[in-house]
Amino acid sequence: MSILVNSDTRVLVQGITGRDGSFHAKGMLDYGTRVVGGVTPGKGGEQVHGVPVFNTVKEAVSATGANATVIYVPAKFAPAAMREAMDAAIPLIVTITEGVPTLDMMDIYHEVRARGLRMIGPNCPGVITPGQCKIGIMPGHIHKPGRVGVISRSGTLTYEIVYALTNLGVGQSTCIGIGGDPIVGSGPMDLLPLFEADSGTDAIVLVGEIGGDEEERTAAFIREHIKKPVFAFIVGHTAPEGKRMGHAGAIVSGGAGTAASKLKAFSHAGVPVANTIDELAEMVAAAMRR
Repeated sequence: MSILVNSDTRVLVQGITGRDGSFHAKGMLDYGTRVVGGVTPGKGGEQVHGVPVFNTVKEAVSATGANATVIYVPAKFAPAAMREAMDAAIPLIVTITEGVPTLDMMDIYHEVRARGLRMIGPNCPGVITPGQCKIGIMPGHIHKPGRVGVISRSGTLTYEIVYALTNLGVGQSTCIGIGGDPIVGSGPMDLLPLFEADSGTDAIVLVGEIGGDEEERTAAFIREHIKKPVFAFIVGHTAPEGKRMGHAGAIVSGGAGTAASKLKAFSHAGVPVANTIDELAEMVAAAMRR
């Protein structure tokens, strides 16, 4: 089993004729993902890697039956692309684009929920159910089918942790990079219940980072609602206050959003927190052997 995506997922690529869209569309196709169409206004009728290109998302959905889309368009056009996907009622919208204006995301966040749709991102690596479907930029070869779900604010740390798990023989059910911006479409509290209900997931890895209070609120949520074992890793222990570290949301200000406060919250919730990636992988592997 898995969450969000599987071998039946039919994917559109918005921006497929661009450099990034074309490159990653091929990567998804090579992985076995069912990429059924692409969208670039004015390029309808063309093909990219054998995938038909349409002028609008609605046209593409009508022709292909797509039920997911991934967005690789420049930041200034990304809000319009997301709204076009919402207007076409695509159930899963994955936005890879970095630099989407926060004010736009404030409106989109509420709109996508009001319509009963789900968004992952922006500024994220995407979603992968190993051996079945890859939507985004994650390196597929490091993943292994299994029974550990992964939710991460950090893209590259997701890869490192997945690689460490795979090297210990621990496979993954679904891995989700939620994005590092202050406002993203789906947070841990949106996704944890899906893993909790998934019969193919036995444990969950949660990768957080400094900035905001998402992890603190998530820890309280886990304590009340999640019965499956959760293992955590927090990025940014040495970050100086007031300095953004990589992600737009990764900033400690006024003493809030520190690694220490997140560690305390997880500890209170009974969630083990690893000090290193290798330690995290070993903790999960030991739990899966029990």
